[in-house]
Amino acid sequence: MSEVITTEVTPTAAPDDRAPKIAVRDLVKTRRSTRGSIVTAVDHVSFDVHIGEFVCLLGPSGCGKTSIINILAGLDEPTSGKVLLDGRPIAGPGPDRAVLFQEPALFPWLSVAGNVELALKLIGTSPAERAARARTWLTNVGLGSFADVQPHELSAGMRQRAQLARALATDPDVLLGDEPFGALDAQARELLQDEVQRVLLEREGPKTFFFVTHNVREAALLADRVLVMSAAPGRLLEEVRIGAPRPRQLDDVLVARVVSDVHELLMREVARARAEGSDRPIVQEVDDR
Repeated sequence: MSEVITTEVTPTAAPDDRAPKIAVRDLVKTRRSTRGSIVTAVDHVSFDVHIGEFVCLLGPSGCGKTSIINILAGLDEPTSGKVLLDGRPIAGPGPDRAVLFQEPALFPWLSVAGNVELALKLIGTSPAERAARARTWLTNVGLGSFADVQPHELSAGMRQRAQLARALATDPDVLLGDEPFGALDAQARELLQDEVQRVLLEREGPKTFFFVTHNVREAALLADRVLVMSAAPGRLLEEVRIGAPRPRQLDDVLVARVVSDVHELLMREVARARAEGSDRPIVQEVDDR
């Protein structure tokens, strides 16, 4: 039976019989502002992500979501705490992880297929296999007939699909997403969300997904668990487990319930931060479209 379980997140990760794919322990990330002061973006955050899970990190703008995804990708380092992948500290980027960015970052001088093939080349795939795999994954995301065009000839949604094909073609253990559909219009966003759900249903072997977003509906539609963060400095407030079967629709009763509950929680958190007069601007960027 489908279920929603909401639990308060404690400073240490909850125990689990399975070894986590990703383990974040007491993570702190600070940076220096342009005025020279130290700003805490992430404040003692701990959580696990297990093999085959889809976890979304949700919170107001400025709560440290992108800082966390950059550390998981190996593009940044924690100020303190531990971030582990398969029990080992993350020391930098690697082929075991792929990142979907808000901007697709396709090389404009390469064709769409050439962008996918370049990613395959960087992980050591043979030239003959590169071409076949690129075409296969572009076909899988509905871009088979656009393989030879340049990225500027594609719409924004099609460029994001090309980015998704490039990431999945390399067969990473972990797919990270930094609000990859945030800049798209509603229709293009829903098409990409459906595409990700299809990948989840058709994937071969366990693949772990970790997305950050401020879109409540997207999190409810895609995730097995939603981790809700506070306003800056970012701390974990609650965990929401979603037991609804896939594929999900936005008008599903359970999805609608999750959207309502999480949206209310986030609005309370934004109101609390404003009432307390935080010295950092609190941006109400919680998207429930």
